[in-house]
Amino acid sequence: MSVAALSIVNPDIIYDGSYFDMDYPMGNIPAEYGVCTDVIIRAYRKMGIDLQKELHEDILSNREDYPNIIRVDYKIDHRRVPNLARFFTKYGEILEDTENSSDYKAGDIVYWKLGGNKDHIGIVTHIKSNNGTPNMVHNIGGGQLLEDCLFDYTIYKHFRYKK
Repeated sequence: MSVAALSIVNPDIIYDGSYFDMDYPMGNIPAEYGVCTDVIIRAYRKMGIDLQKELHEDILSNREDYPNIIRVDYKIDHRRVPNLARFFTKYGEILEDTENSSDYKAGDIVYWKLGGNKDHIGIVTHIKSNNGTPNMVHNIGGGQLLEDCLFDYTIYKHFRYKK
């Protein structure tokens, strides 16, 4: 997963959370656009896992597990951090959110709360900063980046998802 995430690092990605028309399954927004959830979706796709489809099918089968969704829509539901977090909570391993960098393994997913209603998500990589903290691949507005930012925001949840 770490290698897949690193393969999509691109500082030229334009941050855009707009609603886009897309195919299903394996739908994607235009390659030059993205937000933090698109990092997750794109990295898993590199590994042959279609989270758009996986999440959509789970929402259809278990609607009550996704209370924030007003109208089910395969074009946007997978692009929302709380929806991905619910999916990872159900089908992944929920890990402790600590301040110990050794607890975060390559491929783990970190869900941050930025304040207010702002959610953020990224992927832990095997590349470490000078102080030993694993670098993250994420997009918070400056493109799909590899950065030493694991502890820059409030960690809300920590997952490991392997299918």
